[in-house]
Amino acid sequence: MELRCKEVVNVVDGRRLGHIIDVALNLSTGCVTGIVVPGEKSFWNVFKSGAEFFIPLNQIIKIGEDAILVQIYGGEPNQNPYILSDKKN
Repeated sequence: MELRCKEVVNVVDGRRLGHIIDVALNLSTGCVTGIVVPGEKSFWNVFKSGAEFFIPLNQIIKIGEDAILVQIYGGEPNQNPYILSDKKN
């Protein structure tokens, strides 16, 4: 199964989060702990990406043929616990 080809969609607000850019692993157990998707791009600067979002495995609802459905509740972007980094170049 090729995960990078599937689009990640948040079922809470219907927002498309993009395609998987990385998979997080627990090195001691060898188990997958979650996925990483790109952050939102600014309308004015489409070439700079925002923060990357980590989605824990327990937040993934369904992996279908075309999409991966996740359930992420978040408030303000700077208060979101799933933000991995802020790439402001």
